[in-house]
Amino acid sequence: MAEKKLNHLAIILDGNRRWAKSRGLPTLEGHRRGYDNVKKVGKWCLEKEIGILTVYAFSTENWNRSKREVGYLMRLLKRALTKDLSEFHKMGFSLRILGRRRQLPKDLQQAIKKAMDLTKNNSKGILNICLNYGGRAEITDAVKKIVRKKVLVSKIDESLVSDNLYTAGLPDPDMIVRTSGEHRLSGFLLWQASYSELYFIKRHWPEFSKKDLEDVIKEFSKRQRRFGG
Repeated sequence: MAEKKLNHLAIILDGNRRWAKSRGLPTLEGHRRGYDNVKKVGKWCLEKEIGILTVYAFSTENWNRSKREVGYLMRLLKRALTKDLSEFHKMGFSLRILGRRRQLPKDLQQAIKKAMDLTKNNSKGILNICLNYGGRAEITDAVKKIVRKKVLVSKIDESLVSDNLYTAGLPDPDMIVRTSGEHRLSGFLLWQASYSELYFIKRHWPEFSKKDLEDVIKEFSKRQRRFGG
């Protein structure tokens, strides 16, 4: 049986808007509180020796939301990568932004490059932020990269596809958690999730606590991972 250590945790950050609505607060306040929780959970993951945290922050479908909400989310993400960058840097995170970055606002693209360059040598943990991300988009982009490289059909295998994904060089997630009661992946890490343990909780993302993280770790320790064997 495979080792039960939870090394790579991936989270679908769901329920910011529902959390705000249930409290009579503006939607944007829900997103702000959700972002604040990412910082807290990142710190807790380091304390629990979870080396990689991957969060689903903005999907390729989220552009369909109102311009006001999308604009606020872009500003919030830029703040994370500029004003709050030193906080992530001090924690020792290597920041990686996964997704179609070229479709993002130019100023956010510049902030992403600076943040990744600054933190690339940090070794305490890896924080992957999936931004303008979609699982099908990722696989499509990987196929395009392979085609551009003119790889012989006989040389294409699962390892080659993995090496051309946004997550190239990283292990697949051990466990994927989704908050807010929904029981689906919504395009999150479709290739990488083939043998990930799945865990769904009812609490909205801004409510996700240290106790919830401890529960995730305990649940993972109970799972039997046979990987088809």
